[in-house]
Amino acid sequence: MDAVVLARMQFAANITFHILFPTINIALAWVLLFFRARWLLTHDAAWLSAYRFWTKVFALSFALGVVSGITMSFQFGTNWPGFMEKAGNIAGPLLGYEVLTAFFLEASFLGVMLFGHGRVSERVHLAATVMVAFGTTLSAFWILSLNSWMHTPQGFEIINGEFHALDWWAVVFNPSFPYRLTHKLLASGLTVSFLLAGVSAWQLLKGKVQPHTARVLRVGLTLGAVLIPLQILVGDMHGLNTLKHQPAKIAAMEGVWQTERGAPLLLFAWPNAQTRSNDFEIGIPKLASLVLTHHADGEIKGLDEFKGAHPPVAPLFFGFRIMVGTGLLMLAFSWGGLWLYRRRRWAAESLPRAFLIGLSWMTFSGWLATIAGWYVTEIGRQPFIVYGLLRTADVASAVPAPMIAATLAGYIVLYLGLIIAYVSVIKYMAEKTEIIHGSAA
Repeated sequence: MDAVVLARMQFAANITFHILFPTINIALAWVLLFFRARWLLTHDAAWLSAYRFWTKVFALSFALGVVSGITMSFQFGTNWPGFMEKAGNIAGPLLGYEVLTAFFLEASFLGVMLFGHGRVSERVHLAATVMVAFGTTLSAFWILSLNSWMHTPQGFEIINGEFHALDWWAVVFNPSFPYRLTHKLLASGLTVSFLLAGVSAWQLLKGKVQPHTARVLRVGLTLGAVLIPLQILVGDMHGLNTLKHQPAKIAAMEGVWQTERGAPLLLFAWPNAQTRSNDFEIGIPKLASLVLTHHADGEIKGLDEFKGAHPPVAPLFFGFRIMVGTGLLMLAFSWGGLWLYRRRRWAAESLPRAFLIGLSWMTFSGWLATIAGWYVTEIGRQPFIVYGLLRTADVASAVPAPMIAATLAGYIVLYLGLIIAYVSVIKYMAEKTEIIHGSAA
């Protein structure tokens, strides 16, 4: 297999594993702050129990996120040295800002947050939790700023083949950045909402109810019910932005091979790269144009206008539908579950077993939607690493393909083992009964 393809697969394996944990921690930090504040306001031991349990999940996720992030950053040098040579004047400072402002902030206060309760004052411990939560969001800000710039570059000039910043404000707040950042933060919130609800449902199914189970279940369902409509709205706005700046990506997502007006929304099809058409199409007439352009006869550019410069169709076509389908399941479970829970007068033990089983299966649905959406985003940028300006193949290293293949296999085996261990530890903690009395601190 081609070395460039293998290098892309290796980086994809690393970032797939890495992105799972920041996706949890960004929103979970704010949820922990909510649990912490509720404990201080009510001195209800259930909120303290929730805080202590989910702090352990946060710590575990943080550790895996840091380790996999370091591995991923090394690949800029080992697999993609040309990227940093040509775009390092922009990528380097943005990555540096993330470390200096966000990671150091998280790391500085994380110890107090994890081990300081009962050793420092309540006010200091609450402040540490605030700083950690703010740090996780700030980290997402800088990383997504760089990633968005790679999709919609602006505020730069090219001198001797190297990118140099002319306007850092324009670089950071590039055209797609507000949509990507908001989309990611909402995705993190939805991932955490179903993690909370799914683990709580599992505890109810197994008869391992902890003091916080019913409260956390309600928080998870409520958070999901509030965020999923916002995500649908932001997703629509993000789609309009992508149509403007990356029309080839939209054409691949929708399976539009020839430019057309009134394009149908394909519910199912099998993209055929040889015939440059779709097999087994099932679609709703004109709906894709209506959704993307807000006009039933709106024009969508086809892939025929981007020959040699458009992404592979099948991964985007199916990845987008996996993301949307998972989002619709989230909508059904959060709204239906919240309605059902309220009908049962917030008595968690009286919820139907079938619903709890379904909700437990949705525990990591946020991961599925996030990975599918991330693949659509990143594969959709191909064949460019900086969209329209710098091709991925031009910045790859000269590492032999067999060596890349060997390390790729090692990464995959290691990451699969770590994922299994991570899920097993959360399952173990969920099934371990813990009782907190009174105002223990």
